[in-house]
Amino acid sequence: MLLLRSSSLLRSIKSWRANLELLPCSCFVSTGKGHLRKNGMADSKTKSGNNPGNISELKIKQIEDEVASSYLLVDIGANLTNSKYSRDLDSVVERAKDAGVKKIMVTGASVQCSKEALRLTRLYPGMLYSSAGIHPHDAKTWTDDCYDTIKELASNPECVAIGECGLDFNRNFSPQDVQMEVFEKQVQLACEVGKPLFLHERDAHDDMVRILGKFKDRMPPAVLHCFTGTSAQALKYLEMGLYIGLTGFLWKDKSDDGVRSILEKGLIPLDRLLIETDAPFMYPNVRGSKIPANIKQALSDRSLSFLNRYCTFQRNEPCALPVIVEMIAAYMKRPVEEVAMATTINAIKLFGFS
Repeated sequence: MLLLRSSSLLRSIKSWRANLELLPCSCFVSTGKGHLRKNGMADSKTKSGNNPGNISELKIKQIEDEVASSYLLVDIGANLTNSKYSRDLDSVVERAKDAGVKKIMVTGASVQCSKEALRLTRLYPGMLYSSAGIHPHDAKTWTDDCYDTIKELASNPECVAIGECGLDFNRNFSPQDVQMEVFEKQVQLACEVGKPLFLHERDAHDDMVRILGKFKDRMPPAVLHCFTGTSAQALKYLEMGLYIGLTGFLWKDKSDDGVRSILEKGLIPLDRLLIETDAPFMYPNVRGSKIPANIKQALSDRSLSFLNRYCTFQRNEPCALPVIVEMIAAYMKRPVEEVAMATTINAIKLFGFS
């Protein structure tokens, strides 16, 4: 299990920190200052002779301060196979790590994209994971071979979900009847291989519910990725046992019954919430006039520094995730540490990240 907070620590303590991160969450307790420490470890006031490895009081304080400087997050959806990352993916991944994003699921949206996503997991083991599926936009590309190909990709341990699959009746890049047929086949595949579903839905709530309902007795866990619907739709998905994934879409939602309202009303339980960037899409424009002043004030300078320096409308990055979790926490009126920890635990629980 992972710690709630972490950052790029001093080189002299990297090995010490790495050992800590391998321990389960039960090995850590709150210091009462919004930080975590190892269960049984003395705090900064304890004599250095009682510290593991005789670490000095000053060193413990330095570690605590740095561990408190960023979050430890999981981005459940980033399109890192997109050509916009072809020249500097190493830097993109490194920035994500520095921002506190420790796991990223690379979205598979077509057969070729799913193969590439799996390939990336081999280049960044332990950091990147993948999904395998066909996006509703590409449903028209489905052939008889796709089922077996996706099944084979899903047999790899680095591939942790089936998807992105679902229904998009907003753009209709593929005919609706084809979308529904291909989606149902992928739900069936997820049931067969026992891996979670990474779902996409736009303007197709009723048909999504109907198709998923056919598999309710054997369907694996699922997340409705990049949710942008209404309160009633969110409650229905939650009633069906789905997780809800939220992105930087928050910045532009100003509807009376949209995502902001859902968070303010506390309709999404913390144990059903996941966070994602959907990079390179869904850039959170926190400078926009649509975001209330109190929400902007809740954003930390450190999180904003990653967003403003490296992310744009044209190319969002996983390093924007800290800003997203801070916005979500502000709308929910909950401590950001609590939301960060819950979403990380949920992602580990759902996808089985090592």
